[in-house]
Amino acid sequence: MDWETLLAPYKQAVDELKVKFRGIREQFQKTTKQSPIEFVTGRVKPINSILNKASQKNIPFEKIEEEIQDIAGLRIMCQFTDDIKKVIDMLRNRKDFEIVEERDYITNKKPSGYRSYHLVIRYPVQTLEGEKPLLAEVQIRTLAMNFWATIEHSLNYKYHGRIPKDIQLRLQRAAEAASRLDEEMAEIRGEVQEAQIVFSERTDAGKGSNPST
Repeated sequence: MDWETLLAPYKQAVDELKVKFRGIREQFQKTTKQSPIEFVTGRVKPINSILNKASQKNIPFEKIEEEIQDIAGLRIMCQFTDDIKKVIDMLRNRKDFEIVEERDYITNKKPSGYRSYHLVIRYPVQTLEGEKPLLAEVQIRTLAMNFWATIEHSLNYKYHGRIPKDIQLRLQRAAEAASRLDEEMAEIRGEVQEAQIVFSERTDAGKGSNPST
């Protein structure tokens, strides 16, 4: 199997979607300066991870592209939980891809404490051989949710998916603390956004006052 050829359209999809999602953020910044998107990341799943997932789920090699939905993965980070719904609504209204599945791990958190909203989309990539629709997963979460998920992922890697029970319990408590932080920040959202606008205006003014060299 030529992995480079197989994964090239997925890399193209990730690159294109990052540009599109970041474009949304820039459009908000030019109008309201209060974008629901803080930043966007993306990646193509490593070959070893693809093979491990296929083995765990008994997916035959010829069905990898059909049944592994996150070979192309995007993450959209938001400051506030309310922003997540705004982003979801925007993505539902787009015409350049089709949403084929939604998984709400915010309302229905995982037993580990994991929270995030997942969209599986079918995105058409234009290749030399023509259009290739492929699956990609978009994860939408707050900065607090992402911090927790990043730590949990690292621990899962360290312990090969068998995190000790005491650490699992501490992770669950940390997940609840992160959730409370999101709730608290939502309550003071107006103050935070006003401060961001003031900071942005002062920064822009400072740039404009610098003498040219």
